[in-house]
Amino acid sequence: MAVGALCVMMTVLTASCIKNDIPYPHIQPNILDVEAENQSRAASIDSIERTVTLFLNEDADLQNVKLASLVLSKDATCPDTAMIVDGLDLTQPVELKFAVYYDYVWTFSAVQTIERYFTVANQVGTSQIDVENHTVSAMVPSELSLDKIEVSTLKLGGGTAVMTPDIVGKTVDFTQPVVVTVSEFGREQQWTISVTQTDVAVNIERVDAWTNVAWIYATAEAGRTVSFEYRLTGVDVWTQVPQSWITVSGGNFSARIINLLAESTYEVRAVSGEDVTLPETFNTMNIVQLPNSQFENWWMDGKIWCPWVEGEASFWGTGNKGATTLGPSNTSPITSLESPTGYHGAKLESKFVGISILGKLAAGNLFVGDYVATEGTNGILSFGRPFNNYPTRLTGKIDYTSVPISHYSTGFQDMVGQPDTCIVWCALGDWDEPYEIRTNPAKRKLFNPDDPGVIAYGDVQFGYSTDGYVDITVNLDYKSTSRKPKYILVVASASKYGDYFTGGSGSVLNIDHFNLEYDY
Repeated sequence: MAVGALCVMMTVLTASCIKNDIPYPHIQPNILDVEAENQSRAASIDSIERTVTLFLNEDADLQNVKLASLVLSKDATCPDTAMIVDGLDLTQPVELKFAVYYDYVWTFSAVQTIERYFTVANQVGTSQIDVENHTVSAMVPSELSLDKIEVSTLKLGGGTAVMTPDIVGKTVDFTQPVVVTVSEFGREQQWTISVTQTDVAVNIERVDAWTNVAWIYATAEAGRTVSFEYRLTGVDVWTQVPQSWITVSGGNFSARIINLLAESTYEVRAVSGEDVTLPETFNTMNIVQLPNSQFENWWMDGKIWCPWVEGEASFWGTGNKGATTLGPSNTSPITSLESPTGYHGAKLESKFVGISILGKLAAGNLFVGDYVATEGTNGILSFGRPFNNYPTRLTGKIDYTSVPISHYSTGFQDMVGQPDTCIVWCALGDWDEPYEIRTNPAKRKLFNPDDPGVIAYGDVQFGYSTDGYVDITVNLDYKSTSRKPKYILVVASASKYGDYFTGGSGSVLNIDHFNLEYDY
């Protein structure tokens, strides 16, 4: 691969024999885009921490990752080009130098998801696969002889891996562990597979209790008829969980039980054939709503509208501090004669603020968090407030007026004249602190729904005018039912690409209210 094909905008710096005492400016070289061979989805680029995370599919060789393209910011060079061309060993994070006058270190890492599995006939539960130690363990009923175990499936490497001996579909003696060699990319790994017996016919592994929902995970012998039963504590009659709520995968089965009462104690038991577990007790959580979710509390700090009670702690934030550096607030209350405060709802209007070229589009926005600071004409925001519950959806009522996109930043010029799009999104995460947002192109850091800290995410978008108020539902897609949320993020914007200062001046998103729901 040619060096020129990788690094764009590269310059060759030659040293001068004339002494120059004028210091060069410190300009951070940024990575604008990067793509690797066998990439599964777009890379994650963090210009604040100077990190790049590549997401690779099963066919990638993690010890020899080739970059298909690398786009750098203006005047940036990559002194470590030879390392890139030769292929990066991303089994561990790698530091690479990039420069505009001075060297800056960026850290490259990779995430590769490989589907690995091992199953045998009459298996109880799911095999435990330890990738670091190259071991696999599975369980079968105690009445099954270990010297005659039928192997159903086996995959311990990537898409091109070969496993020897080939034991799939064969009867294998597992009275002693069996060693399998996995060959891929000219390298070999030794995996040790063990099968043991268990007297437990059915077992509840875990209960993840939410507010109106509980997730039950159990194991049993594969192929047997399984089910769950539940009841409120103190009630004599058990309720059968409908089969449509149950998912079976080999020796694993689980259920999503809905329509539960909040802040209540329940019992659940798992059934496999004639075998029944002892009851497992769990407690459902309470219902929590977002403060000021009807947006009735507002006050004015100078020319900045603030969506909370004056003198009290804020929950919602806006970009008004940034917008008012060049104009009036572009997020403001909606007046209401029926509200005790005189306000009900929020009006988010995208506006061009400034004069001629000395300005930019400021998208009307509202978010859970704080506006931290203004950096030039760019904002630094803190997204999220502490929250530890499990809503299933965010609902509300909005009215959107879309106008053609009139202002743009580099890379969005083709969108001029197209209808502007509003967005409302919600996320739950387990970060240890709020999520920092920076809109400065040189240090841009925006929210990424694929961030490892995200537990659940959902959004709704309208690329047209709604002609009045409409109901919206933002369904939350959970990555895990057991991870504990620490923060909730809710963001609304009259212009979806407002973080890039792109949108239609005059687009208006009116929000009547938001509501969290906890059932399916």
